Amino acid sequence: MTTLPAHARVVIIGGGVIGCSVAYHLTKLGWSDIVLLERKQLTSGTTWHAAGLIAQLRATANMTRLAKYSQELYGSLEEETGVATGFKRVGSITVALTDERKEEIFRSAGMARAFGVEIEEISPDEVKARYEHLNIDDVKAGVYLPLDGQGDPANIALALAKGARMRGAVVAERTKVTAINKSGRRVTSVDWAQGDATGTMTCDMIVNCAGMWGHEVGRMAGVNVPLHACEHFYIVTEAIPGLQQLPVLRVPDECAYYKEDAGKMLLGAFEPNAKPWAMNGIPEDFEFDQLPEDFDHFEPILENAVNRMPMLAEAGIHTFFNGPESFTPDDAYHLGLASEMDNVWVAAGFNSIGIQSAGGAGMALSQWMDAGEKPFDLGDVDINRVQPFQGNKTYLFERSKETLGLLYADHFPYRQKATARGVRRTPFHHHLAERGAVFGELAGWERANWFADEAQKPAYEYSWKRQNFFGNVARELNAVRTNVGMYDMSSFGKIRVEGRDATAFLNYIGGGEYDVPVGKIVYTQFLNSRAGIEADVTVTRLSETAYLVVTPAATRLADQTWMERYKGDFNVVITDVTAGEAVLAVMGPNARRLLEKVSPADFSNAVNPFGTAQEIELGMGLARVHRVTYVGELGWEVYASSDMAGHVFETLWDAGQDMGLKLCGMHMMDCGRAEKGFRHFGHDITCEDHVLEAGLGFAVKTDKPDFIGRDAVLRKKEEGLTKRLVQFKLTDPEPLLYHNEPVLRDGKVVSHLTSGVYGHHLGAALGMAYVPCEGESVAEMLGSTYEIDVMGTQVKAEAQLKPFYDPAAERVKV
Repeated sequence: MTTLPAHARVVIIGGGVIGCSVAYHLTKLGWSDIVLLERKQLTSGTTWHAAGLIAQLRATANMTRLAKYSQELYGSLEEETGVATGFKRVGSITVALTDERKEEIFRSAGMARAFGVEIEEISPDEVKARYEHLNIDDVKAGVYLPLDGQGDPANIALALAKGARMRGAVVAERTKVTAINKSGRRVTSVDWAQGDATGTMTCDMIVNCAGMWGHEVGRMAGVNVPLHACEHFYIVTEAIPGLQQLPVLRVPDECAYYKEDAGKMLLGAFEPNAKPWAMNGIPEDFEFDQLPEDFDHFEPILENAVNRMPMLAEAGIHTFFNGPESFTPDDAYHLGLASEMDNVWVAAGFNSIGIQSAGGAGMALSQWMDAGEKPFDLGDVDINRVQPFQGNKTYLFERSKETLGLLYADHFPYRQKATARGVRRTPFHHHLAERGAVFGELAGWERANWFADEAQKPAYEYSWKRQNFFGNVARELNAVRTNVGMYDMSSFGKIRVEGRDATAFLNYIGGGEYDVPVGKIVYTQFLNSRAGIEADVTVTRLSETAYLVVTPAATRLADQTWMERYKGDFNVVITDVTAGEAVLAVMGPNARRLLEKVSPADFSNAVNPFGTAQEIELGMGLARVHRVTYVGELGWEVYASSDMAGHVFETLWDAGQDMGLKLCGMHMMDCGRAEKGFRHFGHDITCEDHVLEAGLGFAVKTDKPDFIGRDAVLRKKEEGLTKRLVQFKLTDPEPLLYHNEPVLRDGKVVSHLTSGVYGHHLGAALGMAYVPCEGESVAEMLGSTYEIDVMGTQVKAEAQLKPFYDPAAERVKV
């Protein structure tokens, strides 16, 4: 029995590899009074049966940074702690069986080079040379990462735990947290049980590292941690005579991975139709357990594997293993400070990549906890991205059937989830569906991404080339550029800030000036102490004491949480009113003429200039119009209460029939904003991108006496910029850009694209990237020769700081 202290600075709940990593890294930062509580034994949930694949390359630069850190850490742990981790760099190979998969892995190779990861595109014969046992008859190509590795998952966790203990952490096994006690928005203590002994430990904060139990522990703490356990299968063969060390092999087109281990082969699967587990809860006695075999479920994987690696037909099966692992709704893990509480941290839901992620995730979370703000952009995994409804168990059960298989599915651009759809619908949903809308899903919202033509099947046909909606988006953008288009923006977050201190509060939390006339709209950013961008929003003054903050759909919760945390003694009430109003964007040179047909209001520049809002009559109802644009054209966002939304849509639609009004989708909006050089939050601008280097200094008013990030803005002005966000347009109209493609300056890789899209009006693919420019003038930077690496081919690109479309912003103000 471990003696527990009466108080801890932090209680870590869960003794898998993640919990051990958090404890280890906090002690490395000098934290003391750390207690890790594990209900059974360390590693007894998921960690002990993990395959132990340790890859460097992830989907984004910062996730790759964390994976690379994990590798480096595991390589040194044994020397530090004396616990053998089994870590060895064996390399890895991923092969493609289709042309589409070949493009995916070759694009990932370019991305890897931009991120500083060693990688090599290899031919089928070169694959065979490195993996002689493989049948390469239908292999198109492969990529080889020589520094990828594998390790012993349980011993990696035990080494981390020992390292934490060596620096004073208390690690208590067979100690279950039975209750989490709260006061307001803070956890105050945890109740624990060790056999027959029970007690209460007060604490300053907790970290939920409970893995499969993370959802349940989250509920105990009053926070939402959406994840669900799925069955995960692999087999291990009998010893194969003469089998030597091999690279890890992935054949995603057959949903399979292979690992040589001690003269045996391990074959694992990420099948497209997964089996969710423990809908009614995980058994109380679960410890180092495995689930019943299901050979029928695994058999299709094995059949393909025997063809792919014929020696498996002669090898006996030593172990058929089925063990549970937790998966999240979007296949990204949960990390960070939970939105509902002020001292509850989460590191859970690692989607079968816990070993390769644990080192980096523990490092990043501990730095975040220590400094009080993210060390770099962690938006991919920040738990504030999740929506409250995603904690629904039925939703999680349905979605988890798909998310396991998505790890090895084709990662096509714009690919949409197929399961657990239709949860959140805007008031215009049926109007749009009747008119050919093809919906995508974001934060649970069903959003019209594009509109099918009358004879066209209203569904995605995925590809890395021009997809079936390419021409549709071109026609939608043409309507907005030359006539008038209308699209649904109801999913965007709407947060009402009201109270006698509303102006003072916003002037403290945001970089703009909000003491403006009623009806004025302010485009602005919320900054952190480093002047990184935490939110990119518009703020409309509705009255002397009330404002409306409009946010991207995916960041509404994060942005509201940011405001709540800084509310302090300001007398304001912050309320999510997203569902209360529906929004239609009416955009294009003829937008004013359409609105004048349905409303007696004055839409002239004299009464309703750009950047202002007014209340109007529309049809037989009421609305509020905001004269702003995200596509770079004359236009208004029309806000209507949800009860009048149907009437507003029908009135505008009917009035636009003799004008050629065209319904448009989110893909068109993305294309229009890219042509206009408007930034996309989460891609082009993040919490680690300085607002001045992002080219948004015009939105920051430093003559205000005090706001978050002001000192960092002034400091950067004095020191000068070290990089700038540059816009690129390919000179060849054929290639497509998505994001993360390497940017070459005078022949050398200097950056990667933060976003990419096809500019249909401009006739070429567009992208943005931060280009290093320390000590350089703008002329020197733009005077270089730039190329973008598209699947290994360097394509020349024009570079500008100003938008390629309407750089003087004349069209929005006519």
